[in-house]
Amino acid sequence: MNPDYSSLYTSCTQCPRLCKIDRNSDTGFCRETSDLRIAFAGLHFGEEPLITVKGGSGTIFFTGCTLRCAFCQNYQISQDGFGRAVTKEEFARICLKLQDAGAENINLVTGSHHIPKIAEGIIEAKKEGVTIPFCWNSSAYENTESLELLKGLVSIWLPDLKTLNPQMSSKLFAAHNYPDVACKAIKWMIDNNPVKIVQKDDKEKMLSGVIIRHLFMPGRFEDTAQVLEWLKDNADPAACISLMNQYTPVPFAEEKEELEKRKQALSVIENRLVNEQEDQDIQDLIDAFNFNYLFYQELSDDTSWLPDFTKKQPFSNKLAKPVWHCSFVE
Repeated sequence: MNPDYSSLYTSCTQCPRLCKIDRNSDTGFCRETSDLRIAFAGLHFGEEPLITVKGGSGTIFFTGCTLRCAFCQNYQISQDGFGRAVTKEEFARICLKLQDAGAENINLVTGSHHIPKIAEGIIEAKKEGVTIPFCWNSSAYENTESLELLKGLVSIWLPDLKTLNPQMSSKLFAAHNYPDVACKAIKWMIDNNPVKIVQKDDKEKMLSGVIIRHLFMPGRFEDTAQVLEWLKDNADPAACISLMNQYTPVPFAEEKEELEKRKQALSVIENRLVNEQEDQDIQDLIDAFNFNYLFYQELSDDTSWLPDFTKKQPFSNKLAKPVWHCSFVE
């Protein structure tokens, strides 16, 4: 018998905001009610090699978010509400579509505000025949009590560790307590999910474990050095590290007032692409720490990967293959 998590949306304390809104009748800080909403699902070929492998990662992008990242590339769905409600049965069908399309895993993107409903959906999907691993792709701004609902359902964890600087997180994410919360959540993920990597043909494939992502912010080298030091002390070699350098200014299509708020928040970083000197400095830093398992992107000035979720194909054809879209239901 499936558990009933509906009561967890009453006086909601699912995420660290603890906003205590009755999401059965109103929206919480996440801007979402108790309806589970999805914008897009498809095979994604731009994730880490352990996740993408050959068939691509079967990504599902949820509407809403517990953070207010001023630079968010997915702002259309995370902040502006693009997406539509699905039942646990439809969620299961989307997972099956991804599996049938050849997905290596089901990659659940930004679902921290809907853990109970997603847990129900995973149970339903497994019952209906989904056998590939589930991957939790999040900001790590999560209560460990909520993450407990995913124990035994999710085996791969893909959290961010955005910053350890509370002043920076307060400005950029509207979350002063982000560093403490994220570190606690990531430690929980590592403690409960040992790394298991197998060989698939000529590629490595993760079946369980944690890959911790950190995005370098232009002009904030010391912040990245602080994060890498924490990861070396607390995550290596029990987890894999993914250091990203593709920070890209987003051409937000929003009202003037919203754009001004973003501009103020972004004032704590240099809102531009990473330059070659910064890239070299980061590589030198990586060499100094000598992580057991680390991914690092090649520097590029290509911004064509920025998504537009209003389109059936939000990404480039090279980066993703659509399987489901909220505006184009079969």
